[in-house]
Amino acid sequence: MKSAVVKKTAQVTVMMLIISVLMPVLAFAATGFSNLTYKNNSVSGTVYSDTPFTEGAQINFYDPSGNLVGTTTTSATYNVYDGVYYNYSFSGSPDVLRQTYLDLKEVSSSVYGRVYDSTSSGNSGGGGGGGGGGGIANGSSITVSSDGTIDAYALKNALDQYDLVELKLSGDVALIPAKALVDYVSDKNKKLKISNDKGTYTLPLHVLALEDIATKLSTTVDDLIIKVGIAAASEADVSDINTAASSLSATVIGNAVDFTLAGQAPDGTSQAIDLGSNYISRTIPLTKEANSSQSTAVVYDPTTKKLSFVPSLFSTEDGTGVAEIKRNSNSIYTAIELNKSFADSKGHWAQSYIDLLANKLVIDGVTDTSFEPERNITRAEFAALVVRALGLDQSVGSSSFKDVSSSDWFSSVVGAAVNAKIIDGYEDNTFRPNQPINREELAAMVVRALSYAGAKPEVDASQQSSLLAKFTDAGKIVWAQNELAVAVQAGIVDGVTDTTISPNTQATRAQSATMLKRLLTAANFIN
Repeated sequence: MKSAVVKKTAQVTVMMLIISVLMPVLAFAATGFSNLTYKNNSVSGTVYSDTPFTEGAQINFYDPSGNLVGTTTTSATYNVYDGVYYNYSFSGSPDVLRQTYLDLKEVSSSVYGRVYDSTSSGNSGGGGGGGGGGGIANGSSITVSSDGTIDAYALKNALDQYDLVELKLSGDVALIPAKALVDYVSDKNKKLKISNDKGTYTLPLHVLALEDIATKLSTTVDDLIIKVGIAAASEADVSDINTAASSLSATVIGNAVDFTLAGQAPDGTSQAIDLGSNYISRTIPLTKEANSSQSTAVVYDPTTKKLSFVPSLFSTEDGTGVAEIKRNSNSIYTAIELNKSFADSKGHWAQSYIDLLANKLVIDGVTDTSFEPERNITRAEFAALVVRALGLDQSVGSSSFKDVSSSDWFSSVVGAAVNAKIIDGYEDNTFRPNQPINREELAAMVVRALSYAGAKPEVDASQQSSLLAKFTDAGKIVWAQNELAVAVQAGIVDGVTDTTISPNTQATRAQSATMLKRLLTAANFIN
């Protein structure tokens, strides 16, 4: 008898495990419609209820004017703990079915779904459950209505099946229910691609610390909304962008788009989401074909009304030029074209690097016509270049160095570089900003920047010895042996000759430009 009971218990356990694998319980799912499909003049779908009702419940179909056009009944498929999935289907006129409202009145409060305009090829729509959410699900994409609402069940169902799910916006905003993302934030392969005619925003789910975001907004993950906005910049901002570009002798070649990413509580309170060092891709369409060596995406600062470099790649999609922007914060972005050169750099071995980075607003000349490529560069000057190359927000971070005052021109860039762990000071708590930087220090900053960008190659002790062995002066490296080895491995640092690396030699502006260009290439931040 005992053996039979154990055997029966084991069978039940196995069955429950199988069910749980095939259909995970949706902790957030209330009664609602999902998987709405229009195909071959028939609408079919599923009703899930966490409060099981009588099999054969009636579903009413209404046209957009509210007229009853037909009814059908549900049939139970299987139980999932305390919930039940019910199937249904309804056939009728294509003109009616392409825009039909569904009403289920078996539960205490009615729930509604909607089959949106589709075709007989089988586009499907996920309806609302419990009065919330919307969108048309079609495989790995969901069309989002103009109010931005998204059905949590439809989104979770898509993420169960696909690593990349596209949210096609009818308006400028997506209101993503965080409870639909909970199971996927630890998976680095899961992404949402939010798009409209103004641009796209690719959001890896692993960058969202949902619990932290909810806590900051004094709400729960179940009630949290992740709000993504892709909107055209205002006319005033577009005018100021054109003025800023003109002052640089540049031409605007892209639409100005305002990207936002925020957590939102039920009461409407919102807060921008901190992306840390995670560079998020977004794209904007271009108004003309871009020459990547003379073009760059830029971020517009409404306070200073200035344009600054942001990492960006240029390509063509479906015959239209596109700029892919990579940055770990959100703002207004556009793209410009510039053809800059310096008289004293023509014919110099680093001219191509200098011209390229000048066109991308990463480096400045000493004057409009001179770069002084062989002049030494200070620690503060190079810190500023690295901060620009990474597109860092200079309003974030501060330093406590006793020789860096808040009134110094380099105060904000030093603060941003400290915050990103790109620079540190000396043992006496000084930064020595006006001291010329040597090649060892310069290589260390570049490698830390590469690490911040997530592109640093790993070099173990054995590889380090091998990489530095060819340099007869490697013994003169004071402290940055690993950083220099990594820089050599990444192709960022060359020897001054085939056999010398000159770690203690003061770096020049030309050498700095060269290392920055190689840094940006290694991080896939320019093309």
